[in-house]
Amino acid sequence: MAESLDPLSDRACRMTDAYNTGIEITEQLREGDSLLLSVADSSIQTEYLNDSYPEWHPAPHSFLGMVRLLIYREATGESYQALARYQELAEPLDLEHIPDESVLSRTWRKRFDDGVREFVQIASHFVIKQSHDREFSAPAVRPKAEIVDEVDPSTDDETAGCEFSDKQIYRTTRLTRYHGFDEFDSGRAANTTYEDTQFFELQTFMGMVNCGTPQGAARFQYRHGSDSSPHGDTYLRTIKQFAPGELIDGFDRVADRLLSVIKSEASFRRPVTAAIDITTIPYYGDVEGMSMVSGTKDRDSRAFKFATLSIIGQNIPLVLAVEPVRESSGWDDNPSNQIHRTVRRLVRRAKRHVPIETVLCDREFDSIQVFQTLSNLDVNYLIPKRISSSERDILKQMEEDDQEVAVESASVHVESGSHPMRLLYVPSTSGEGTAVFATNLRVGPEEAETFCQRYSRRWQIESEYKSIKGDFLAKTSSKDYRVRLFYFVFAVLLYNIWRLTDFLLKAGVEGEMDYAPVLTAGECVELVASALIPHD
Repeated sequence: MAESLDPLSDRACRMTDAYNTGIEITEQLREGDSLLLSVADSSIQTEYLNDSYPEWHPAPHSFLGMVRLLIYREATGESYQALARYQELAEPLDLEHIPDESVLSRTWRKRFDDGVREFVQIASHFVIKQSHDREFSAPAVRPKAEIVDEVDPSTDDETAGCEFSDKQIYRTTRLTRYHGFDEFDSGRAANTTYEDTQFFELQTFMGMVNCGTPQGAARFQYRHGSDSSPHGDTYLRTIKQFAPGELIDGFDRVADRLLSVIKSEASFRRPVTAAIDITTIPYYGDVEGMSMVSGTKDRDSRAFKFATLSIIGQNIPLVLAVEPVRESSGWDDNPSNQIHRTVRRLVRRAKRHVPIETVLCDREFDSIQVFQTLSNLDVNYLIPKRISSSERDILKQMEEDDQEVAVESASVHVESGSHPMRLLYVPSTSGEGTAVFATNLRVGPEEAETFCQRYSRRWQIESEYKSIKGDFLAKTSSKDYRVRLFYFVFAVLLYNIWRLTDFLLKAGVEGEMDYAPVLTAGECVELVASALIPHD
């Protein structure tokens, strides 16, 4: 699960301050100032920067001066040894002199903690990217290639040697963007100042730089002009006009359009394996009146919950359906949890797009209501069971008989129907003990272990959530569920566009496709943003 950043946390505030410093330096560079004077004249907020040296420490160099110096060093790429020779830097940066390389190294490693180092890198890397992307003169700034992460070819042998031109990637991204955003309509009047697409531009940008609405709107306007996108308040008012039901329906229409692009691919004409899971988005505010906020496994934590159904296996890993999860909690009047209804809605919507053979769920879905729901929908299921007294009796007997595998017949009888099922007892893939799975397929002891191995494909959905929340989900502290749902649905949409773009790129390469992407999530988000924003 990707780490979630509280927009009101010290780190979030520090990151915002760093971007503001980077913006100030960039603006002065654009006006013709040198990098040194731009760094020297920029304002640096120190409220969230910690000087690890105590006040009595004999270090003669001011903390703020050293922050400025190391921002300059990071932006230029100079070594500590070279920097120590430029004594002319001292006066503009408010230092008595430039320290030697050992002091510079010790300052970075010892005096600056992780937060200060992150501040320096965010501010300086913003300057580097802007100076090259916007092509204004800044000769002292180092090449952008030196700070952009490169993929180690040894980590992906299957895709080594697959190279795509910027033109190919850009054209493909525009195609998938076209299929992705046109199905959403806020229902606002035709004479509004900003079109819906301009709100999607801003949302894409916020996901790209991992920030919230106020910072995102200000930075987006800085980059693209004050007339090109709405202010933060306007943005929030507008996205609240996207009704939750219409958002979910719009996502379904987008899924259909995305799949239409690859309908000729043979793997999608065969029944697919799908995974259903629930992910959480942490919530830190008051829960009074928050009917869509639920408890979590951590008893003191609260979160918004969303369920998804995804294609897994060797197919392109797309999310086919999204569903809000409403649970019964002590602070609301919601009915008791009925997860089988969430499962029914997810599977019904997904089956409109592709035939589904088998559904994999985790232990959270171990429920006879869920089993019967999936059986009624005419799909197979494989779901791990919680260990109860009856399962313990079987496990005890297996140990006495020195059995590694066992299959027990059972049946489900509920108001909505009944069906036979099997409980499969197989060695745990962790190497310790025995795992128990429930399935509605007729599986014998000789094939039970092999059949249960397909459950390992579920790891893909965990990787999926990590990318959705880490690469595409913009930050917000809003208590309004309409905002939270819009942010999540849009992040899933961007994830799907990434995966479809990657699929279309690999479709032109001979050889077998695999799960590993050749286009990173970050690259895709930047390309989607550039495809939405017209060039000058």
